[in-house]
Amino acid sequence: MDILLHTCCAPCLIYPLELLRLKGFKVTGFFYNPNIHPVLEYNERKKAIAVLNPGIEVIYPDYLPREFFQAVNLKEEAPARCALCWRQRLAKTAALAGEKGFKYFSTTLLVSPYQDHELLKKIGDDIAKEVGVEFYYTDFRPGFRKARDEARAKGVYIQKYCGCIYSDIERFKKKQNA
Repeated sequence: MDILLHTCCAPCLIYPLELLRLKGFKVTGFFYNPNIHPVLEYNERKKAIAVLNPGIEVIYPDYLPREFFQAVNLKEEAPARCALCWRQRLAKTAALAGEKGFKYFSTTLLVSPYQDHELLKKIGDDIAKEVGVEFYYTDFRPGFRKARDEARAKGVYIQKYCGCIYSDIERFKKKQNA
């Protein structure tokens, strides 16, 4: 069974990759993340996948942050912007999965305890109906801490925010108010 796995970052890839392999999937990664800002952060996350050396093919499309900004224009507040961002990345993943003949697509976002799983699942299911490629939902959260520990042990870069400029600003505001 082939699956195209939207990959947000190296630490979040660890557990889903392990579990999907155990379930018999042949995994291909897709590092489509126009939300990541600035470009230095994007490059750190991209490089971290090479450091992790996951043993799978990872597809790296061009970095086009304007796609993210166009998608969230005038809807910059969470959670609206997050839903738009997830939809954008999952839609691109599903479209590529369809083009390349994958039966399934999924996302490493499902490993994070900070994401809205019900909304991610709904978005994935809706896109699956639109595109005709099955969305594979699994709650990968049980492996979140173990994967972060493994990433640290391997010297893999671990980011401190989701990636978008808005979440980075929110992070700094929280620090200032603490």
